[in-house]
Amino acid sequence: MQSNSPVIERTRGQSIEVNKVLKNTYLLLSATLLFSGAMAGVAMALNVGFIPFWAYLIGLFGMTFLIHKTANSAMGIVMTFVFTGFLGFYAGPIINYYVSTGGANIVVQALAGTGLIFFALSGYVLKTKKDFTFMRGFLFTGVTVVFFAIIFYYIGSAFFGLHISGFSLAISAICVILMSAFILYDTSSIIRGEETNYVLATVSMYMNIYVLFMHLLNLLSALSGDD
Repeated sequence: MQSNSPVIERTRGQSIEVNKVLKNTYLLLSATLLFSGAMAGVAMALNVGFIPFWAYLIGLFGMTFLIHKTANSAMGIVMTFVFTGFLGFYAGPIINYYVSTGGANIVVQALAGTGLIFFALSGYVLKTKKDFTFMRGFLFTGVTVVFFAIIFYYIGSAFFGLHISGFSLAISAICVILMSAFILYDTSSIIRGEETNYVLATVSMYMNIYVLFMHLLNLLSALSGDD
């Protein structure tokens, strides 16, 4: 029994650390989602126009870089709020558009769908403790392909008048699947102790939820005949 004591203590210590990361991640995630929603509300109330896609990309990659650089300090938390606030503000005009064309009900449905998917998938991993980290390569490849497809289409439509019917819906459908898989993957990474920084875990989870919501919004709008 004594020879097993170090192993038991190490396992117990790892479990405590995982629970701490999980708790801090969900607390910070809740706070950033509320702040992001508030910033979206500000943008909607001010009737801000659409923010250019290039500005979104600069903000996205620039602040993501800074968050990774400061993730082990208090500044990492500050940058996380700046980042999520920026994305919330960016989403405001887009949400306003969907409200004006399809009504607030579309937004409510997208929020409900996002919440249901997140809690169901994350809860499933927490309950079963299944390992979904094997999807790492598939998810990286999927995100890379989708990202460059969007960039090429954006350039083509902006400068060459390119238009592919159904492209937006196809991308949204793929993104819903990818983000759902990422929720499984990121939750699994935390409970297996692979992700030990709750700031980085929060940013990953936030992006899963944010992208999932935005693309569900697009799909629901199209299905309702308002797009």
